[in-house]
Amino acid sequence: MVEQASIETLMDKAWPAIEREDLDCESTAKWVLRASEGVTQRANSVWPVAPAIIAAPDVDVRLERSVRTASEWYRRRRLPLIFQVFDDSRSAALNAVLDRQRFTRQSETMIMVRGLDGLPINFSAQDVELSDVPSEEWLRVWWSVDGRGGEAELSVAQRILTGCPAVYALVRDDDGVPAAVGRLALVDGWGGIYSMATSVEHRRQGYGTRVLDGLLEAGAQRGLEGFWLLVTAGNHGAQSMYAQAGFTEQGSYLYRQAPLKRSVSGC
Repeated sequence: MVEQASIETLMDKAWPAIEREDLDCESTAKWVLRASEGVTQRANSVWPVAPAIIAAPDVDVRLERSVRTASEWYRRRRLPLIFQVFDDSRSAALNAVLDRQRFTRQSETMIMVRGLDGLPINFSAQDVELSDVPSEEWLRVWWSVDGRGGEAELSVAQRILTGCPAVYALVRDDDGVPAAVGRLALVDGWGGIYSMATSVEHRRQGYGTRVLDGLLEAGAQRGLEGFWLLVTAGNHGAQSMYAQAGFTEQGSYLYRQAPLKRSVSGC
């Protein structure tokens, strides 16, 4: 099964930020600063590729300086400073610094993985429409569920989606209305399940499962080594669906955002 460091790299490639810059944190750590005009936390956050070595001299002081450098980078882009922090011992030093600076904790997310063993499960993929690019119908279903913003933000999101090779799945209801969609990012021989979305009026009718089946079958036909996906910690329904499809928990992460600063006013 894929190692934690490797899956972080897969995740970064599967949801590529439009702008990125490496930050060498005084030889104690390596971070990647990512920005995409504020569209999605993932593409607008710091990824600590190599977290700080806790035993390094003055590690807290060095990390605090690096946090200030990152903060300035995002300030120039009029974006908040957000870290994507993975839940393991490597993040201890960074979390301690962020705790002292009162960074909030947001959007706890589980990472789930599965190999090819047991595929196909019960594929019902014959009625799943697959394509190499997201159609207008696909985009509209996904954006109606996960979107934050208007046409400008959707245009940025489309650039992120198409930043790596992928398969896009769409399922319709009996009247031909798009009901659910999903995306399989193709990265380094692995498949990442992303953008699973079912329109409000079509939920709890099995459409999401059919999309997932279609994406898994598409990945199996391409000879992928395995699959991963991300699901929020509070979405127990989706977690159950993925567990039934053979996915198991690999780890988790959350976002840590700098506290908002009130501007000085004479009022």
